[in-house]
Amino acid sequence: MVNRAHAYNEDVKRILFAAALLLPAAEPEARNVKTVYLLKMTAGLDQYLANELTTGNVYAVTTDPQRADALFTDSVGEAFEKRIAELYPPPAPKKDEKEKTETASTDQVVRLGTSTWSRGHGTVFLVDRKTRNVLWSMHRTTKNTQRAQMVEQAKKIAAQLKKDLGMTPQGAK
Repeated sequence: MVNRAHAYNEDVKRILFAAALLLPAAEPEARNVKTVYLLKMTAGLDQYLANELTTGNVYAVTTDPQRADALFTDSVGEAFEKRIAELYPPPAPKKDEKEKTETASTDQVVRLGTSTWSRGHGTVFLVDRKTRNVLWSMHRTTKNTQRAQMVEQAKKIAAQLKKDLGMTPQGAK
């Protein structure tokens, strides 16, 4: 009886493990994204990626950052945060809030040094516009930055994203 129970438990573990491997790898919020804006990337990758995302029906690409649900970038960190602040400035404080801010103490977090996340060299990030959370990322190294290599890189990124979002049939590449 003990052997049957043990064998049953092992079978259940295998089934659950196999099922987990089939689940998409993207954050659930990435499935809610409809429109993306691409920040300028190294070697024009943003242009090639925009083409692959639209022709592959992964996401709609917009040239208006205000219409985007999420952003693609090849770097995160201080430079990215600065660019986001330019694209999406915080609302101006109301008069009452402005007075409170002026009288409040300056207990704000100060960042020292540079981020270790700057320039991922081959990493592409999908970032939620509102929460600033990374919804998906992928790292692929390239041999060079020539056009053919960037086109191939964009195709692989779009294909992997599509797969991770569960948009390709199981077993398809």
